[in-house]
Amino acid sequence: MPYDYGHFAVIYDTETIKTPPTSLKDLVEGDPSQKIVIEDPRTSTPGLGLLLWVKSVYGDEAGTAWAKLKDRVLTVTPGWSEAYGLFTKGEAPMVLSYTTSPAYHMVAENTDRYQAAAFSEGHYIQIEVAGMIKTAKDPALAKQFMAFVIGSQFQTIIPTTNWMMPVGPLDAPLPEAFGKLVQPAKTFLMSSEDVASNRKAWIDEWLAAMSMN
Repeated sequence: MPYDYGHFAVIYDTETIKTPPTSLKDLVEGDPSQKIVIEDPRTSTPGLGLLLWVKSVYGDEAGTAWAKLKDRVLTVTPGWSEAYGLFTKGEAPMVLSYTTSPAYHMVAENTDRYQAAAFSEGHYIQIEVAGMIKTAKDPALAKQFMAFVIGSQFQTIIPTTNWMMPVGPLDAPLPEAFGKLVQPAKTFLMSSEDVASNRKAWIDEWLAAMSMN
């Protein structure tokens, strides 16, 4: 059951980058001196999201695209927290995150320094889900919790706690900052079957490209 969603995006520091990439192609072929921190697709949802985003845009040429992008990658982190921490500490002017990330800085820190780059090809979406397992000891209680998760009380706090977009009804309007976020013109989403059957091959392709001299 989906309970929130967000589009992946390249977040950049406006104090360092004045002309951010306007497309995935622009990111891949841009100035290698302007570095980006990305996450490992084997251990991180955003890392896997970027892998699928590149594959959605480049198809069979994804390996070539990764080989070009490698020169812009400062480092590959195990997860989002490490990557975003390096970014906010100024280690790199760009990081792979979500279109909703700037809302955190606008709401919690009262700054619009960090922004998402709008990509002309579109953005890959992440849909976060909850589920009840077959062996649940108290199925009735589990179903009650699931209903609570998509209810207005839970959904209203999603935007400013998980910093993602809610899927259900809200008790209050979204904060003003959410109206200033990038609205992707196109959304990429592969079927779970396609990802499951190709994931290992695509990760191997990524590993081969990223390890090239």
